[in-house]
Amino acid sequence: MWKDFPVGYNSKHIDWLKGADGDVWVWIMGEAQGDKPYEQICEDLMAERARYQAQKEAEEQWKQKEAEIEKKFRDAMAKEKARIVAEKWKVEIEDRKAAKLLEMKFQEELRKREDEERKKGEEQIRQREEQRAKELYLSLKKAQLQSQRNENDEQEWQEQLRKSKEADEERKHKARRARAEYHRQSLRAIQKGKVAGLSHLFQNANLSNGQESSHDSRSLSPVRVQVPVQKTWERPARPISKDVIVRWFKEEQIPRRAGLEKETGQIATWFHGIISRESAEKLLMNMPEGSFLVRVSEKIWGYALSYRHQTGFKHFLVDASGDYYSFLGVDPNRHATLTDLIDFHKEEVITSTGGEILGIPCGQAQSPPDFSILFE
Repeated sequence: MWKDFPVGYNSKHIDWLKGADGDVWVWIMGEAQGDKPYEQICEDLMAERARYQAQKEAEEQWKQKEAEIEKKFRDAMAKEKARIVAEKWKVEIEDRKAAKLLEMKFQEELRKREDEERKKGEEQIRQREEQRAKELYLSLKKAQLQSQRNENDEQEWQEQLRKSKEADEERKHKARRARAEYHRQSLRAIQKGKVAGLSHLFQNANLSNGQESSHDSRSLSPVRVQVPVQKTWERPARPISKDVIVRWFKEEQIPRRAGLEKETGQIATWFHGIISRESAEKLLMNMPEGSFLVRVSEKIWGYALSYRHQTGFKHFLVDASGDYYSFLGVDPNRHATLTDLIDFHKEEVITSTGGEILGIPCGQAQSPPDFSILFE
């Protein structure tokens, strides 16, 4: 509390009210014995605020209404007096006393009518006040709920942002781990005099001097690796245009039979050209879970596998920048051809957490097909 000091004493001083224990007395609203809960106190304060506002508006309305009623009956009385003076007083009634009684009777009737209309006006104002109090209360309540909803939305957005950042960090970690594993295996292969290892599914390739190397213990069947032909163009560090991607596909991927079926040599049903993620999702929209397609990527030297799962879509990048095909960051297996990768994951999951098994291939929905520019 403030304490008064003599005149000329410029400092101010505060004394705090203390409890029986000598400490500063503090009352936390809603927590003392007998207090209402905090939510109830807020409800009561909003209701009281609405009632007070409505009462002030009702008072202003009543002042206007009362002024209208007074003016109405004041004008009526003046008019009647004028009529009596002009007609009754002078012409019809000679007896001034009778005229006075008639005037008093009329005044009494006017007062009754005024009282009736006043009561009617008061009742109307009261009803408007009640209605206005309800409207103000609902408005305050709506504002409170909107404020709480905005706070909840902000918290939810922050949580989604946090999860998204964690997922990005996890993907980066997996990608770094995959690149490190690739470099490690490549160095091991070079040290042993082999072509860069393709996958644990394949045995060692025959070297160009005709001497056949021993089979890798992880291989399933022998594969002869063709020595890549000398490239006639300098590949950029990453795709920079659609024309460059087309040239890369024609000069590097067609010789490796990318997108072709092994048995028939025909373009695989699941293979698509340079289409966007949105176009791929549109093609897969009405297809069952497990449906998939492979499209030429515009982000890396490779492909993107678009997969339809129960609640949406997944997109996996396939690295084709070296002498093998493998998923970036999710699967360490390396495959000699793009078709080998697809066939392998028709029986084996792409990720252990997602359990993605490739099922129905998604074909073309237009003519000419979207891959036509790649095979011209």
